Amino acid sequence: MWGRRQRGPGSCTRGAEELRARRREQEAALRKARRQQQLVSKRLLREDTAAEEGAQDGAGIEPDPLSENEVLELLRSVQKGSEDRKRSLSRLCWALRSKETQQKFVRLDGSIRTLIGLFTSSLADVQMQAGRCLHELSHSSDPAVAEACLPVTSYLLTYLSGHSIEFTELCLYTLGNLVVESEAVRKQLLPQGIIPVLVSCIQSPHEAVLEGLGYVLSQLLQAKEAPTEIIPLVLASALPQHMLRLVCSGLKAGIGAAVEFAWCLHYIICSQTANTALLSLGALPALTSVLLDLASEPPPDAAEGLELLVCPVLRCLSNLLAEDTGCEVQVQDERLLIAIFLILQSFLQQHPFIAQECLWLLNNLTAHEPFFCSALLSLDLLPALLQLLPCSQMATVLVLTVVCNIAVKGPAFCQQLHQQAALALLLPTLTLPDPEAVRQCLELLHLLFLHCPEAAADFIRQGGHRALEQHQSTPELQEQARALLNMVGQPLDSLSSPRPPSFPPPVL
Repeated sequence: MWGRRQRGPGSCTRGAEELRARRREQEAALRKARRQQQLVSKRLLREDTAAEEGAQDGAGIEPDPLSENEVLELLRSVQKGSEDRKRSLSRLCWALRSKETQQKFVRLDGSIRTLIGLFTSSLADVQMQAGRCLHELSHSSDPAVAEACLPVTSYLLTYLSGHSIEFTELCLYTLGNLVVESEAVRKQLLPQGIIPVLVSCIQSPHEAVLEGLGYVLSQLLQAKEAPTEIIPLVLASALPQHMLRLVCSGLKAGIGAAVEFAWCLHYIICSQTANTALLSLGALPALTSVLLDLASEPPPDAAEGLELLVCPVLRCLSNLLAEDTGCEVQVQDERLLIAIFLILQSFLQQHPFIAQECLWLLNNLTAHEPFFCSALLSLDLLPALLQLLPCSQMATVLVLTVVCNIAVKGPAFCQQLHQQAALALLLPTLTLPDPEAVRQCLELLHLLFLHCPEAAADFIRQGGHRALEQHQSTPELQEQARALLNMVGQPLDSLSSPRPPSFPPPVL
């Protein structure tokens, strides 16, 4: 199955076109990582510039670390009940962008207690500024800093039911950051009732709140203890139904939240502990419907970042279908194949990674289900599939695997593959330097020769036997190459006698 992921945004400050461009570049790098591996990350919300201390803008700038005396002086200044408290908190928030200053601050006796006192203030501006200081601390990569923030978790949960969208969002991202770094924080949040609080929060009508909630939940679901301690609590709640609803309404209600909850579903599916529960909620037809809707969106006019929703939806469907539950019968709809190829056509040029995502889904659709093999051929989608061979090393192997899934279904399917000129596009694959791609191509040729003797004859006429002879000296390929040379060297009528294939194609 595909690995898991997470991404984090850059900061958002004044001056903004250049900063937004920088943020988009950072996000693009993180999104690439989220596709390729499990990646948890932290997020910063910096709506103000905190530029009083000399910063020209707030993005990507770390202040010089303060001495212990300077940190102590800042702490004393925020404890004073003067009119200058907000400015002092702003200076502290800026100073806490430094890792060294964060470490010195949490070591000071009473520092976190002081911040919590201000965070629970009845003065909204003081409360918000103290919240931003805690948010900066939550972004630390030092587990000791995260654990120093343990006393604030119950207050963060309480304030999620507040009326200020901006403050609720800040609390959510602070929680999400703390969850990443510390198992102690996660173990404290569960008995404090984070799951029921998230259930209440997920019914918010505000896109910013929902996206922040998706961030928190996705961090929880990636924890090492998630399959045994967190996912059962999530499944016992109303969260899965709401997640499916928000993913399905993403193109209308807000793509940001839909992206986050699609990845949350992906993590749950990858845990292999909850697929039956998700299937019973109608996850398969719901996600299929989302994919059909995504395919109908014409990308130059589509919402920005639409590919970010396509990716987790494809993975969710692929991994649900990878389970041996026979659930592919629930999605026997030719429109699903058409949707996959429309998505490829729309996104492939700008987002090449989409090819692998689509091919994994095609593989899992065709691995056991003749319906999709037959539909792919009858809809004349084979040429479009074979055109993906040169996209990447992984794409080459996956394309060949999908065609093997079709060929292994027997003579009628191999006849159609041959009639649709599959050989002409397969021959160049035999010259590739990638042994895995060549091995898969040899397996496919074996199936074609076994079930369609005319293919073997055409292969010889096109000079294919010379390519096979070149692989007789390659250790990992020589057995297959020699077996195929023996096949094409026999009388054609003997090739049609039934016998089991020597190299059954693997099911991914």
